[in-house]
Amino acid sequence: MTDLVTWAELGGSLAAIGGAAYARHAHPAAYWSTVGLPVSVARLLASYSSTMDACGLTVEPSRWRGLAVKATTRREIRPVPPRRGMIRPTSTGLRLRLRLAPGQEPADVAASAERLRHAWGVHAVYVRDVKPGVVELRLVGFDVLRKVRMPRRTVSRPLQVPVALREDATAFVRDYRAVPHELVLGATLSGKSMFLRSLIAALAAQSVALVGIDCKRGVELAPFAPRLSGLATDPEQAAELLPVLVKEMEERYDLIKARQGIAPGTPDEEITSDIWGLPEDELPAPIVLFVDEVAELFLVATRKEEERRDEMVTQLIRLAQLGRAAGIYLEVCGQRFGAELGKGATMLRAQLTGRVCHRVNDEASAKMALGDIAPEAVYAACSIAAELPGLAVVGDTSGGWSRIRTPYLSLAEAAATCRETAHLAPDVPALTPFRPYVPSVPVKEPKPVAAPAPVTE
Repeated sequence: MTDLVTWAELGGSLAAIGGAAYARHAHPAAYWSTVGLPVSVARLLASYSSTMDACGLTVEPSRWRGLAVKATTRREIRPVPPRRGMIRPTSTGLRLRLRLAPGQEPADVAASAERLRHAWGVHAVYVRDVKPGVVELRLVGFDVLRKVRMPRRTVSRPLQVPVALREDATAFVRDYRAVPHELVLGATLSGKSMFLRSLIAALAAQSVALVGIDCKRGVELAPFAPRLSGLATDPEQAAELLPVLVKEMEERYDLIKARQGIAPGTPDEEITSDIWGLPEDELPAPIVLFVDEVAELFLVATRKEEERRDEMVTQLIRLAQLGRAAGIYLEVCGQRFGAELGKGATMLRAQLTGRVCHRVNDEASAKMALGDIAPEAVYAACSIAAELPGLAVVGDTSGGWSRIRTPYLSLAEAAATCRETAHLAPDVPALTPFRPYVPSVPVKEPKPVAAPAPVTE
């Protein structure tokens, strides 16, 4: 009987271990909430002081504290770790704040992030500067980019939309007010179209004029036609659309200058240098221009096409240089973007502050997007695996970068969102000739119901 009980206990233990291993692989969020979180908290509490000492994050105590320890406990005076705040569990990890000791800086903690990750048994540790003398540690319990689940609390503000998940489990917010223009690169099947699709679907719910240039005959942007204020599907149409946008930009500058020319003595808050300082009744709708496969605008075969290309590139550069103050923003997408495309390509790229690089076919393409930001970002982009579509490295010209992944959004869902929000498209008279034709959806008539057969006795 004792042997049976022992074997039953052993079988139950093996089943529990196997279930935990399966949950860790198949359902990492559930495993973290039930097993990983308590274990990591116990490790952190038990080894906090020794771990900080091993990482070189401790300092000698103050003289008064040393005298107090000698007078009360007669213990050996040991280095003091940063003061730890309350541990706050999350669905993906932990958060806690550290008050740095005099002489320490956030870079000291960031340099030890990999050591802290191994010591506390978590997937990654990220350091954020909260205020002078205080940093926040964000511990991520599992790989959140393997199966993307956007945070529940994501706030969408005008021209600020969450479109992807960062590797630290926070939302990547595309903020056009802070980063007006962006370059999105990626090879075929890398997830570049998914990023663009999610961005359009998120902006569709706002009062923003969406304009597209899709030289692949509109196969990428045509499904969103009900919400688009303008669409060009070949270089000829793009050559007609871009001058209209430049003229619209110039008219908005005239509106701003007219506002600046008001009488002396006007309060400073009523004087503006961009459209966002205009009164509500004079504020024009912001415009976001999506350019898919930008290389198609640069490719030429004849002398006449070369002249047209030069004009379009000049207009794109003007929009990139001057469009922000007029409320016109660019989202330029392509598989490759560099000086080999032709005159003006490098100058246009220099105006695109934001950079998103998906999986690319060669290192040179990653350097085009991220080489002027950080070498580490280039290496991270080159290491993206083909079986992880939607994974990308995002950065800007400030030097910061991180990994993101776009959640899956089907084309049908994005198109349905654009149909439902078609009434939110603002009226921009200059773009009326370029508004895409949207055929009416046929209404299916209900099938006639057959009359019941007569009942015979």
